[in-house]
Amino acid sequence: MGFWKTWFSTSESTATTKTAAFEEISAEAKSNSSPNSDASGTARIVFSTERDIDLYELEELCDAVGWSRRPLRKVKKAIEHSFLVASMWQVRGNQRRLIGFARATSDHAFNATIWDVVVHPDFQGKGLGKALMKYVLKKLRSEEISNVTLFADPHVVNFYQTMGFMADPEGIKGMFWYPH
Repeated sequence: MGFWKTWFSTSESTATTKTAAFEEISAEAKSNSSPNSDASGTARIVFSTERDIDLYELEELCDAVGWSRRPLRKVKKAIEHSFLVASMWQVRGNQRRLIGFARATSDHAFNATIWDVVVHPDFQGKGLGKALMKYVLKKLRSEEISNVTLFADPHVVNFYQTMGFMADPEGIKGMFWYPH
């Protein structure tokens, strides 16, 4: 239980403020050279569970990290049938930009699997991927989901391990079926 307590205990420095379907984190950027900053040097990072995401904007985000294109009708269907959809936005004044995305499927009782975690390359290495994952895990835990799984490409396994994910401790190997 220690892992969950460290991730989900709140302090004044990490508290979130809920605004409609958006939640803002205390992540203010102060460097003019940062992609997070506007002319005044400040931009907000905002999270949302709103499912009405511009699919073309999501496709641009996925293109930016080099993912293969998927049919938009299938992406739309995947989002509609997900248990949780989380997006991360950079907000400057009245403009917002999609900079991160993740979704999860679930049995609505015990288990969830996280899919399609993506953070724009301009925002990687700044702790925002970790913040997005923390947000997703917090939302899943608030729904009393206790078993969270994900599939990770080899180059991001260490990222998830630093967040407490581990290979199946019982050594069970996943099995996959693909059409021929």
